Amino acid sequence: MTDRTTAPLLEVQDLAKHFPVHSGLLARQTGAVKAVDGVSFTLGRGETLALVGESGCGKSTTGRLVLRLIEPTTGRVAIDGTDVTALSKQELRSLRRRMQIVFQDPFASLNPRMSIGDILAEPLLLHGICTKAAVGARVRELLAIVGLAAAYAERYPHEFSGGQRQRIGVARALATQPDLIVCDEPVSALDVSIQAQVVNLLQDLQARFRMSYLFIAHDLAVVRHIADRVAVMYLGRIVEIADKAVIYTAPKHPYTRALLAAAPVPRPGAKSDRMVLAGDVPSPMKPPPGCTFHTRCPFATDICKVESPVQRTFADGARVACHHVETLPAFEALAASADPVPVARRMAVLAEAGKARKAAA
Repeated sequence: MTDRTTAPLLEVQDLAKHFPVHSGLLARQTGAVKAVDGVSFTLGRGETLALVGESGCGKSTTGRLVLRLIEPTTGRVAIDGTDVTALSKQELRSLRRRMQIVFQDPFASLNPRMSIGDILAEPLLLHGICTKAAVGARVRELLAIVGLAAAYAERYPHEFSGGQRQRIGVARALATQPDLIVCDEPVSALDVSIQAQVVNLLQDLQARFRMSYLFIAHDLAVVRHIADRVAVMYLGRIVEIADKAVIYTAPKHPYTRALLAAAPVPRPGAKSDRMVLAGDVPSPMKPPPGCTFHTRCPFATDICKVESPVQRTFADGARVACHHVETLPAFEALAASADPVPVARRMAVLAEAGKARKAAA
């Protein structure tokens, strides 16, 4: 019998999604876009795993595959050992209350023709969580949990700011008391100060309800603040996954190093010797053979062009898919120009918002 206190909540094994491409008069399939191509990871209870990478690398598609909002081509997704990919529609519906999502655009994700009260009541009634008589009280409770007034239940989405709308999105995700929430770039459309408020809210809710987050983002400062572990994706694959401290202090994959070294230097005239990636991201329709990163990697050799690297586990727990981890130069040499000021400023904003929130409470 599996021990639910120690077993991971979420297990993803060799997950892939290939979107067929059709062309010609008869609309025959002529190829496939390999949006996600063999992704594997686990997520523990009360843990936050961040998925990071450039736009188009497959982060959001992975999140939707985990929730089975889109059907995977191959692979397995399990919640507490239950294979989500093998469930019927009826079985999946009963499981959905344990898996929710917070979308990137807080306006597009809310029905403009429904009041906030109706938006929050919908999942409660759909899953039979509340009776019609009790749903009003539960809606007011959800609004209070995310820091909004009960009177807002009568208003409509267009009457709120972006930060308030995102709080409503979080309240809707909380309505079913889920174990897992996929946060699909939940703060990327918000101002920095509002980002801090939403991130701190998510952390408070996680501590209160012991939920797990799959946090999809491209902002490494926010990820550093909220994540426990970080998975770095490139062209549909995870190239490195490790604890946050390892990723930010001793990254091993050249792509991870390039992401961390890409922070702008805010001092005019400051010299920069950062690691610059050459070329563009290859097409996911025709990914390069061997290591998909070799066309942009300054350390690539002949073996990288023909042999795809397998993930190897290192002493610090990092799993990295690279042929040359042991022979790469020290990260400090590559990241010497990565000025910590931008990250420090962002972290200071987050910290100040947290102090203000605690003082108000």
